[in-house]
Amino acid sequence: MKSLPKNIPTSFLHRIRLIFLPNGSVFYGWWIVAIASFVMYLGSLFWIQSYGAYAVVFNREFGWSMTLLSGAYVLTRIESGLLGPLQGWMVDRYGPRLIISIGLLMQGIGLIFLTQVETLTVYYFAVIIISLGIGLGGFQTLMIAIVNWFQRHRTKAIALAQLGSSLGGLSVPMLAYGLEQFGWRTIAVATGFAAIFLGIPLVQNIRHRPEEKGEVVDGKITSEHSNNRVEINNEIVSVSWQNALRTRAFWFISAGHAIALLSVSSVLVHFIPHLTGTLGMGLTEAGLVFSTVSISHILGLSCGGYLGDRFSKRIICFYCMIFHGSGMLVLAFFDAYPMVLLFSVLHGIAWGIRGPQMVAIRADYFGTRSFGKILGISSMVVMFGTMVGPIICGFVVDHYGIYRNAFISIGLISYIGALLFYLARKPIFDAKKRQKN
Repeated sequence: MKSLPKNIPTSFLHRIRLIFLPNGSVFYGWWIVAIASFVMYLGSLFWIQSYGAYAVVFNREFGWSMTLLSGAYVLTRIESGLLGPLQGWMVDRYGPRLIISIGLLMQGIGLIFLTQVETLTVYYFAVIIISLGIGLGGFQTLMIAIVNWFQRHRTKAIALAQLGSSLGGLSVPMLAYGLEQFGWRTIAVATGFAAIFLGIPLVQNIRHRPEEKGEVVDGKITSEHSNNRVEINNEIVSVSWQNALRTRAFWFISAGHAIALLSVSSVLVHFIPHLTGTLGMGLTEAGLVFSTVSISHILGLSCGGYLGDRFSKRIICFYCMIFHGSGMLVLAFFDAYPMVLLFSVLHGIAWGIRGPQMVAIRADYFGTRSFGKILGISSMVVMFGTMVGPIICGFVVDHYGIYRNAFISIGLISYIGALLFYLARKPIFDAKKRQKN
């Protein structure tokens, strides 16, 4: 009888080693991924994914309507979208380390200032400071840093960084418990100091490009020919932001991303209020149900990094939008606990798989030279999705008492997003024009 090949596990471990330890030690890009993941964890847990829990608390204590609370969230999305182009330029010019440090400082100050809230005006002001800090020190800036360090394993790196965000969501029940047991002011000040004293020292280890650490993209190229080819290709496929804006793919991806966040932002702001208000759950119980979205998100990210580096990111996004839309329709028509969990799985997996593709597909299509500006300009389109979803849901529940019509609308619009991604084929640029630009 023939024995099983002994080289199967060895081959697998060899591939893992080439990814993470290409030169015999950990590639510095993976340390940047780890730092980015932790920073995204802080922002996610302290505010982005816990906003729904804070909304419930403020609704109960001050009697503010869900439309007004949604308006605060939307205002921050407008702020983030308008800041995007300037932020992209600043990161390309000054590097991510300084911008992230400023962002974390503002996030911490905003959370500490939140403890002084007594009126809606002060609340809005605190939310603006917090969200401006999270915007500068969060997703966009961190992604710009990561895409410069990776090419072959770009989607894996992005997925691992975004894992911090989903782990933050998974920790929301812990924060919701703290809100109930210790009060929102205590939690706000504690998280504010944590953002400053945990985050800022750590991000000092971030570097903008591999050359700053004497490394190359992905850490190691297997042959001299491939080394030259990777660096040449990395320049050839990079186009100016002006050329990117002239392509149909840029606008289709941006609009599709906006529609995806129409669903995501609605869930972040209104899922917990839907569970507590419409379905009668307690805040801690609702936080536990919300954590199933985060668990599914983690599963999606685990698959998304692998899938994106091997298959068409455009087609992956198409199917994810189908999942987003179907999940929202399930949430609209069914109140039973198992169906709520089904929604959580559909939405979380779609969000997790799609998330890394949003960054990687832009880098694949337009390159890394002007990536900060391209991502920043795109954020001006994307912000409309994060604006409209929470406002629609808040208006509907304040006037009709249930979210059903809002969830149906968002689900159907998600199918339009699927079509946009399907049509967003990779543009072809003229080589001579690329080199001039």
